[in-house]
Amino acid sequence: MTGANPAVPNLADRAGRAWRVLARNKVSLAALVFVPGLAALAVLAPWIVPYDPNATDLDHVLQGPAGLHWFGTDQVGRDVFSRVLVAARLDLSIAASAVMLSFAVGTVIGGAAALFGGLPDRLIGRLTDVLMTFPLFVVAMAMVAALGNSIQSIVLASALVNLPFFVRLARSEIGVLRAQQFVEAARAGGNTELHILFGFMIPNALPTLTVQVSTGLGWAVLNAASLSFIGLGIRPPTAEWGIMVAEGAANILSGFWWLAIFPALALTLTVLCFNLLGDGLRDVIDVRTRR
Repeated sequence: MTGANPAVPNLADRAGRAWRVLARNKVSLAALVFVPGLAALAVLAPWIVPYDPNATDLDHVLQGPAGLHWFGTDQVGRDVFSRVLVAARLDLSIAASAVMLSFAVGTVIGGAAALFGGLPDRLIGRLTDVLMTFPLFVVAMAMVAALGNSIQSIVLASALVNLPFFVRLARSEIGVLRAQQFVEAARAGGNTELHILFGFMIPNALPTLTVQVSTGLGWAVLNAASLSFIGLGIRPPTAEWGIMVAEGAANILSGFWWLAIFPALALTLTVLCFNLLGDGLRDVIDVRTRR
């Protein structure tokens, strides 16, 4: 009879500890429930919305929240609830694409700089510092203005905004791991530097980088919505939170508060929960909470 797989209890212990840490922080636990729920709604939005988000209905213009229209209707009779759900799909897709791009590029650049050291490390460090001296949202605005109002431009701009954070974090984490004994053992075993980087060092740095992914998703959502709010992002009549807030702000003083409040609330809760989830994940990997 073969012995038990030692990795199984190890994974079970880690999962149990992570759950205990999150359970002590009810706010982070709520964020952990909200984020996957929102992602599921965003994926299923085209099939579960009660109305076509772009269909106009001039007989039901600017109606307040009621039974048929939970979030009311806008200036041309479109259902605000349907548009908020469909906008979640677009904003989360843009944020996820941007953060995954900046995560992949930033981790490789920062990790390689820390692993090889010397001039490449100093050069990457200085370039990252220079980029972070600029107001990053202004950089995103300039990129979108130069490349045009398209989803691809917004993704690239949001990725550039998040890139310095991943480069600095990966550079710091890999720099610490470089002195660990398992790296020396891997090098003594004949592994190439690239194999050590991708096979040993980056996987060990992933828990810390995951925290930045969660925080970066929140900022990417906010960045995409902000660009649309000032007219540099997605164009109307596409359902997008920033556009909806901008259109609703022009009518809020007239008493049509629901036009801006509901998309703004969806945007605020999403950004807040991504940041709270990042805080919870940081507590999970913090050695001081491992008990």
